[in-house]
Amino acid sequence: MNLNCLSLAKYKFTLQTEEALTLPSFKGSILRGGFGSVFRKIICVNKKKDCSHCLLKDECIYPYIFETPMPAEFTYINRNKISTIPHPFIIEPPLGKKEVYEPGETLFFNLVLIGKAISYLSYFIFAFKKLGEVGLGRERSHYKLLKVEFFKTPSQRELIYDSQTQTLKKVNTQIDISQIFSFQQLTIDSITINFLTPIRIKYHGSYTSYPAFHIILRSLLRRLSYLLYFHCGRELNIDYKEIIEEAKKIETLETTIHWIDWERYSSRQHQTMKLGGFIGRVNYKGKMQRFLPFLKTGEYIHLGKATVFGLGKYEIIER
Repeated sequence: MNLNCLSLAKYKFTLQTEEALTLPSFKGSILRGGFGSVFRKIICVNKKKDCSHCLLKDECIYPYIFETPMPAEFTYINRNKISTIPHPFIIEPPLGKKEVYEPGETLFFNLVLIGKAISYLSYFIFAFKKLGEVGLGRERSHYKLLKVEFFKTPSQRELIYDSQTQTLKKVNTQIDISQIFSFQQLTIDSITINFLTPIRIKYHGSYTSYPAFHIILRSLLRRLSYLLYFHCGRELNIDYKEIIEEAKKIETLETTIHWIDWERYSSRQHQTMKLGGFIGRVNYKGKMQRFLPFLKTGEYIHLGKATVFGLGKYEIIER
């Protein structure tokens, strides 16, 4: 298993409002939308709406980040089983429901970068700095990007950018995946997974609200394998059939799951999109050791669809 070949980095962005700012309770869509609009204006030189006909598409950062093209030599997985390539970034909005920010208040969000996208961190910082000058929300309220920190560990951060110096420190921000494998040595026969933002997983062609463990693992392994292949240039060499059969032996105990509907308006597609999913807690019982490295990695890369907005976030509570 070469899970340690997955390149990951996680950052905390702290913003300070300069005007009254009103945001929706779930802020992932507005942060992603604002960032995407500014990012395109910064990067695109031809100002084309359709990147597929642009002469520079193979070298341009924008289509790689937002519209990663299918490689011509793609043979790793059956083409018919994947319609879109997962994006190499995730915006994690604050989980609180606060909607109104007064001038001078701070708010933050996390950004996860995967594989090649880590080398483009400076573009992400510049875009979010520029977004503060353009304005965020319906009122186009301005903010200042105060600082950016990277996560050395889940609980330890280090400053790499601040508004005073406006310089980016050149340090290795990549997460040491090998530390996750230490969990494989533990004897754990039950865990609780707390699904924090809507989880959108398709099983047998439709979105499921029943998080059986093998369904969770199937979705996670699929996402891991795609991220590894398309953004890190490696394959996840495991026996999928065998590990899924083992996952089916894990029991589902107490659940406190419910479905919530969430909508966002896509300015690119000019339509409202429904992005509901399930949230809540589930207790699982069984031999968990071999699954923990995947599950712990999933805490960084999220689960299911629409992860760029922050959907699919969960945390593991070992018992």
